[in-house]
Amino acid sequence: MIEREEMPFDVVIVGGGPAGLATAIRLKQVDPELQVVVLEKGSEIGAHILSGATVDPKALDELLPTWREDGCPLAETPVTDNWHWHLTKKGKFSLPHLIQPPFMSNHGNYTGSLGNLCRWLAEKAEELEVEIFPGFPAAEVLYDDNGAVIGVQTGDMGVDREGNPKDDFQPGMNLLGKYTVFCEGARGHLTKRLKAKYDLEADCQPQIYGLGIKELWDIDPDKHVPGRVIHTQGWPLSENDAWGGGFLYHQANGQVALGFVTALDYKNPYIYPFEEFQRWKTHPEIKAILEGAKRVAYGARAINEGGWQSVPQLAFPGGVLAGCSAGFVNVPRIKGTHTAMKSGMLAAESIAAAIKAGREQDALMEYDAAVRDSWIAKELKLVQNAEPMVAKWGGEMGTILAGADMWLRTLFGFGLAKPMKHHTDASNTQRADLYKPIEYPKPDGVISFDRLTSVSYSFTNHEEEQPCHLKLKDPTVPTEINLPVYAGPEARYCPAGVYEFVDPDGTGERLQINAQNCVHCKTCDIKDPTQNIEWVTPEGGGGPNYPNM
Repeated sequence: MIEREEMPFDVVIVGGGPAGLATAIRLKQVDPELQVVVLEKGSEIGAHILSGATVDPKALDELLPTWREDGCPLAETPVTDNWHWHLTKKGKFSLPHLIQPPFMSNHGNYTGSLGNLCRWLAEKAEELEVEIFPGFPAAEVLYDDNGAVIGVQTGDMGVDREGNPKDDFQPGMNLLGKYTVFCEGARGHLTKRLKAKYDLEADCQPQIYGLGIKELWDIDPDKHVPGRVIHTQGWPLSENDAWGGGFLYHQANGQVALGFVTALDYKNPYIYPFEEFQRWKTHPEIKAILEGAKRVAYGARAINEGGWQSVPQLAFPGGVLAGCSAGFVNVPRIKGTHTAMKSGMLAAESIAAAIKAGREQDALMEYDAAVRDSWIAKELKLVQNAEPMVAKWGGEMGTILAGADMWLRTLFGFGLAKPMKHHTDASNTQRADLYKPIEYPKPDGVISFDRLTSVSYSFTNHEEEQPCHLKLKDPTVPTEINLPVYAGPEARYCPAGVYEFVDPDGTGERLQINAQNCVHCKTCDIKDPTQNIEWVTPEGGGGPNYPNM
């Protein structure tokens, strides 16, 4: 038994992203006397934050109305120009704004670094005397004898590969709260356990995901148009019966943020999302912007794509889910910051009222009800069939049907179909013998790059002498099932080169896990066809160190 320090708070918040910080700020706005702590697994606030990002300021306006005049970095670049391109292999055609529902417009939105927005929000939280602990991942959920959540335990530091304490061993702490808010982002490892323990997904569809891969480039000033927002669909994924799309945002300081999202429900196990991104950059319209430019950062992150029908029950004894832990991304708009923040604000209001009434560690079903009666629900219900229609009927026909469904819901309150169902991304993966391997072009080192060089631009680092945070439930599965049946897809779906099949001594291939490369995108936990990989939190501060992603 390890002796652990205990620290009591009124509210414990897991995750220093926009949802967690909005929760903390709103709690202090409602009741300045509340003791609130935010845990963040990254080395600093923003270190693990990655998003496009074009942000709808709706929730920010509600939380901090003077943010534009108060030094918020997001205010630097309002959206000025908005394009949506359908790409063919060599050309493009623009989709007119008039055929898209009004809510698809980016008028009034801002583009910038979500990581820097979170850093600014953290400053505002600390001004209100919120305690923020960066470098302290929540490793375990703590329960009382009745099964209610009473807080979390942070990860131990100074443990060797075999799990033995080293000379610098520091045990994790128990942070106890009257309520605990889980804002871990998409596919949080504690959220996964909570969903299973309390059967939170009993009445909803399974969550599904996309893999977003992003880079920052310093471009030729003559090509930079501050506030220009470009989205693309079609090529190159259209060639392989998969779907997704690209983005290119002209942000502050002469930079563009560009990236590519691959829906993880693809069937062909030979699809290689990283290489699809590299191909996308070579399209003449994209390449023309990048010629003469310099890449400065790289990263990747899974994105919730299930929509409203995949939102689970949000409250359980002692805790709630908020932000991307719950899954509030508006997929057609490619936006989730505003909904994540609003969910955190609603959680804070319910928690503050409950504590004021003398309650603790019960199920805050009023929070669940508040979300379902909020503009989050109204917005997500308008687009709830967009993703499944594209997934079912393909990029071109699916886009037409999705557009019609959104227009009907906007104008008349009903769509082409009832809320459609999802299948998990892992279960969609089909046998390799049904497909031919895909030959991807070699990188040119100017516009396109190899995977390991790219990872170096994420500034990722993990202490090498620690237990591997990527757990195989059965170590025989990769070579006995995944490799012969699915051609070893883990070697392709990971955007950081963590997984590779090697045969160093000629005795047969085995799976090698290069955990130090991991950028915490969670794709392996999502897409592994046998669901044999479990991502758990590594030692505090490990992972990417994104400067302004």
